[in-house]
Amino acid sequence: MGTKGKPGRGRAGDAYRRVIGLTGPLLPCVSFLGRLPTATIQFGSVLLVARTHGSLTTAGLTGGALALGEVVCGPLVGRLADRHGQRTVVLAFSLVNAVAVTVLVAGALAGLPAPALVVLGAVAGATVPLVGPLARARLVALARRSGASEPTVGAALSFESTLDELSFVLGPALVGLAAVLAHPAYAMAAAAALVAICGTAFALHPTSHATNPAGEDPGRPADPPVRGRAVAPGDPPAHARVAVVPPGSPSPVPAVPGPLRTRLPRPPMPPGVPGLFAALALQGAVFGACQAGITALTGRLGQADQAGLVYAAMGVMSAVAGLAMAAVPERVGARTRWRLATGAALALSLPLLGTTGLPALYAVVTVLGVAYAPHLITVFGLLERSVAPSRLAESMGVATSALVGGQALAVAVTGRLAETHGPTAAFAVASAAAGLTFVLALTVRPATYAGGPGNALHARVPGGPDDPHRGAVL
Repeated sequence: MGTKGKPGRGRAGDAYRRVIGLTGPLLPCVSFLGRLPTATIQFGSVLLVARTHGSLTTAGLTGGALALGEVVCGPLVGRLADRHGQRTVVLAFSLVNAVAVTVLVAGALAGLPAPALVVLGAVAGATVPLVGPLARARLVALARRSGASEPTVGAALSFESTLDELSFVLGPALVGLAAVLAHPAYAMAAAAALVAICGTAFALHPTSHATNPAGEDPGRPADPPVRGRAVAPGDPPAHARVAVVPPGSPSPVPAVPGPLRTRLPRPPMPPGVPGLFAALALQGAVFGACQAGITALTGRLGQADQAGLVYAAMGVMSAVAGLAMAAVPERVGARTRWRLATGAALALSLPLLGTTGLPALYAVVTVLGVAYAPHLITVFGLLERSVAPSRLAESMGVATSALVGGQALAVAVTGRLAETHGPTAAFAVASAAAGLTFVLALTVRPATYAGGPGNALHARVPGGPDDPHRGAVL
């Protein structure tokens, strides 16, 4: 492994150097800038419509429609990327999303009625290219294909989660700054330009081939021998040797002479995966309830402008904790990490119930951020190990939709609770959601792909050294 015996800081540094070595320095920059618009347009749409129409109701409906569009269509984007490759899908969605965001800005500035803005918001959300989840899937695929060790794969997940955290801290901050200095429309226009330019660059980056569907990667090894005989000179190409399997037939029947190759069925989601999605939805609920409680408490203290800074402090601490995850020894298994992270989130959320002042709020929320990124990194790692590689991008899309959906629903519900019963009610929901997440971590046993429950195995990337179909005969 090469890093055994090194202190945590040195081990983490080596791991991140190996991660950057897989992609080169350009891809992380492009993927970070490409995912920044996703964090910008959610908050930006609310501020934009509130400024142009003077109605928080219309603004909330527009922002909610945007979030709903992203939640509903996120898994579809992932599935399309699994089926057709990231290059085509990300390129198309990035350009369409740039147009959709631009039309939403123009519609708000033109004073379109609320129903039209809600529709435009939904379209803007539905066309989000999911650069963050797909970047995570791509980096993991690159690591697996290179034969990287488990610590390197874990560092890749930590790195991607840290970029997510930073984008979701920086995005709303930039929108707020634009709103104070000029107009939210400028931030939204910048988001449209970023998604068009950086989304395109992410789609066309040479590493996009790492997530191509099986059989479409030019760097993939030649097809393995098939049942009956080895591939002989002059045989039809692999794409022409497809088996036709009539109903009830126990084995492939030739459609044409020569060796055959079956199209493998789309594998189902393993039983433990819904529990991982539920954990992410509950984590989103913790985010949303904390956001509502922070907003309510700072407003009650007459410091409403501090809400964004308090939430940003939590995000920064979470990002720091995420980077430190690469220093955790490999002997601490994934399920153990999951239990520790969720237990810490529950324990650290309880002081929120008694928080009444701004300094205490800063302190409690900042410390609470220590548990967030480790939980997300661990769950994404368990998810990557559990699902078939042909469904990895789709699974990452569903996971992101669960996180965003949980947060949006919690903001809507706890915002009303905080208005009627005070910020403590919102914080109580956050603690309850953290408690349920801890229960899931104790009870759910996610299985590894092509294996039983455990910490050592991982998902197999098509064409990689661990692909169970590589070299198999049919």
